[in-house]
Amino acid sequence: MARFEFHAPRIQLTGRPALRGLAFFLNEKRWFFIAMLVGVIAFLAPTPEGLTREGQIVLTITIVAVMLFITEPVPLPSVALMIIVAQVALLGIDSSIVARSMMSDSVFFILGSLMLAVAIVKQRLDKRIAFLIIKMTGTKTANVSIGIIAVSGLMASVIGEHTVAAMMLPVALTLISLVSKDRKQVRGLAAVLLFSIAYGCSIASIATPSGGARNAIMIGYWREFFFDPFNSETSKFIVTYVKWAIYNYPLFLVQIPFVAFLLLKVFKPEQKNISRAVVRLREQVEEQGPMKARDWVAIFGFFMTLMGWIFFSEGWGLGTIALVGATFFLIVGLVQWSDVNSGVNWGVVLLYAAAISLGVQMKDSQAAEWVALSFLKLLGAVGIEEGVSLWGAVSLLTTLTTNAMSNGAAVAVLGPITLDIANMTGESPLRMGFITTVSSSFAYLTVVGTPAATIVYSSGYLKSSDFLKAGLWMVIISMIVLLLAAALYWPLIGL
Repeated sequence: MARFEFHAPRIQLTGRPALRGLAFFLNEKRWFFIAMLVGVIAFLAPTPEGLTREGQIVLTITIVAVMLFITEPVPLPSVALMIIVAQVALLGIDSSIVARSMMSDSVFFILGSLMLAVAIVKQRLDKRIAFLIIKMTGTKTANVSIGIIAVSGLMASVIGEHTVAAMMLPVALTLISLVSKDRKQVRGLAAVLLFSIAYGCSIASIATPSGGARNAIMIGYWREFFFDPFNSETSKFIVTYVKWAIYNYPLFLVQIPFVAFLLLKVFKPEQKNISRAVVRLREQVEEQGPMKARDWVAIFGFFMTLMGWIFFSEGWGLGTIALVGATFFLIVGLVQWSDVNSGVNWGVVLLYAAAISLGVQMKDSQAAEWVALSFLKLLGAVGIEEGVSLWGAVSLLTTLTTNAMSNGAAVAVLGPITLDIANMTGESPLRMGFITTVSSSFAYLTVVGTPAATIVYSSGYLKSSDFLKAGLWMVIISMIVLLLAAALYWPLIGL
């Protein structure tokens, strides 16, 4: 009888691959676990004197959120979800109340602006814009830099810096590549033109409410914390599109020549004139032919949205008008919903909504008041209690914060605190709010400081050290301009 032998396969149960995978996961997510540990410690710690238990919990949520914003061990939209859940689970707030605190006109404005941005980029007018700039400025590199700063700024002041940076990057790259294909021969020129885009967008993003999400966030805080519909005296806290622009647009215009001078001195472009590149650019524009009907319809649609912001924002709200503009682009077929769906970063909308909601809780729980009082005690110890020195301290705090995380998140976190500082020191909440928001645009020091900086860095022409080299001077220039405006210009127009 034949014997059948069955030999079982040898399986080596070494746990090394699993252990290596676990070690990699723990290392990759280490800041998440560190943030959670810090959160548990802060949650269980004795409540500091003068701070409510609810305020302690809100500050715990804020500390954890800020650590996750800075280190990004998990996707930022997941941090937004954690903020929402924490408000319900730890503070015991009804989920419907949390949901209502997230759905404000500021969030509608952010959503509508992102949708408009997708529609505008879809039209691909970059080469025409480049040629228009050259026609206005001439072919000298210094004049081209000023032109790019001005045009980038003018657009960024109304449609958001990330949109403008995405539109203007091909403009600069077109001019650079037409000068020379050898990157070493255009290193300085590339830095000047690319930073002209990034800094033009940054200095102009505070010029109007539509220049950035954090502007809408601050407007929402003013209305939430100070406006009383039954008290006509509080109507001054309704900041319209025009009112914001009157206060802040000059700050952008004043900085244009300073930015161009700084870039030319720091990076010293190899070519003082780019006339040969302009000849090639003219040929490419002529090949595109005249403006088409859809181009003019797009320009008309955006112009009407801008007019709506200027004349009807007080009654309709900035957010509703932004949504009307986005709807127009969809209805006339200038952009498809699939383009909007894939082009809008919905996680950003969720992130800002959750951050605004947390800011409301910081105010309601008196956590913002406690932090503001602690900050003032610290400043008082070094003799900083009012006036320009206080404004400078708030500006520096915001600048450091905005270079560590997004400018929108910085204003969402600091807004309630600096507004409480204004109340405690007798400062105008409008002035302190403007100082906070304007300072949030001083994210010049890192590649990830602003979307515009990240976009120009993606070109491959810049080094991360370039941002620090020019950024330190930009912080100084912008802060001086801001403090001079707060001390001299704003009082002249009633602030």
